[in-house]
Formats: sequence, C-alpha cells, structure tokens
Amino acid sequence: MLQKQSIALADVRVPTKRAKTLDTAKVQALAEDMIENGQTTPIQVRSDGAGFILVEGLHRLEALRALGETSVAAYLVQARLH
Repeated sequence: MLQKQSIALADVRVPTKRAKTLDTAKVQALAEDMIENGQTTPIQVRSDGAGFILVEGLHRLEALRALGETSVAAYLVQARLH
C-alpha cells in the first residue's frame, strides 16, 4: 500500500525526457484548479539517495511550483526491476 507523504519541491528532480512533455497551458489550468481545490492527487516519485526522481505528475508538480508552494504530496514508489 502506498503511503502519502509531504516532500520538498526542491528535492524532486525531473528527468530531461519527461520535462520535454510539459504543456504550459495544462500547468496553468491545473494551477487555477489547485487554488480552489488544493492538490487532490499526489505525484509519484522514487528515491535516488539524495532526493527523489519524478515518476508521474509532471504537470501537478509544475503547477505547484508556479503557485510558489514549497512542498508536494507524493507517493514513494519502488523502481521496477526488469
């Protein structure tokens, strides 16, 4: 069972490949929704020792950054072994 935790936005690193998929219009719409409703769905991250690597939730993460938030609700997931 995944447990929700609060982590610092500064500790989350976004992989370059994932960052290229960013849609600024979607970030703006999410930010407006978060002003009214807050963050309803946690992002997913995995630990890399010094911090966290984003797995899912790029637009939610960037919307929170745009709003000036310092922390994010996140689920810590394990890396998949192939």
